[in-house]
Amino acid sequence: MLNDHEIERYSRHIILQNIGVEGQMKIKKSKMFVVGMGGLGSPAALYLAAAGVGKLGIADMDEVDISNLGRQIIHFTDDVGTLKVDSAEEKIKAINPNVDVKKYSLRLKADNILDCLKDYEFVIDGTDNFSSKFLINDACVKLGKPYSHGGILRFTGQTMTVVPGESACYRCVFKSPPPPDAVPTCASAGVLGSVAGMLGTIQATEALKFVTDTGKLLTNKLLYFNSEEMDFRKINVKRDEKCAVCGKSAGLIQLIDEENAVCEYKPGYKRC
Repeated sequence: MLNDHEIERYSRHIILQNIGVEGQMKIKKSKMFVVGMGGLGSPAALYLAAAGVGKLGIADMDEVDISNLGRQIIHFTDDVGTLKVDSAEEKIKAINPNVDVKKYSLRLKADNILDCLKDYEFVIDGTDNFSSKFLINDACVKLGKPYSHGGILRFTGQTMTVVPGESACYRCVFKSPPPPDAVPTCASAGVLGSVAGMLGTIQATEALKFVTDTGKLLTNKLLYFNSEEMDFRKINVKRDEKCAVCGKSAGLIQLIDEENAVCEYKPGYKRC
């Protein structure tokens, strides 16, 4: 049940017809996992915490760099040099001390991702590289975990929600990672900081819609937006029956770590 403090705290949720006390209870009991405490993961984690999620897993192996501060709003100037998961936990607890935060100061890889994600009911992909995005997709499909994909570059962003067994997965739309260095990154091409906020909050909204069974998820659709023109488009996609991961003839999913470009991928690299 919700106590008096929680009823007051989440009153703006509770008065929503499609959420109410029952929906807020679902949020309170929910377990969410955010991969990456960067541009997308920052706003997603903050809004999920503010919404009152019960347990929030956060994963990132990096330290806060001064170049992160223009878009990764969960980190402050004094956090430069600290682990991102430590910085993020501090802000999450400041917003809502009732959230159970579990930190994973590591990079998700084929040999650890299933163990990390298995206890959570919704995953948000806030990563900045293709190898991680394909790995997260494959692991979520293997585990049957719904998740939100997101990506940003320059003034643009894209997102889709994947519900394994019901909707198209990431590999149905993007068959395989591009060759390393084939696609520009935010380090080489730039990104408007507020675009990260736009997309990360959409991803958090999808997570909250899922756990409360509210509205229509962004399944079988790729939402693309160009903030320069404020042009938003939904591109219809469909499940590929021949998809190697979720198709009818797909066999046992083998998780692999694929080599791919990330922001400044070199010794001492800094991520988006």
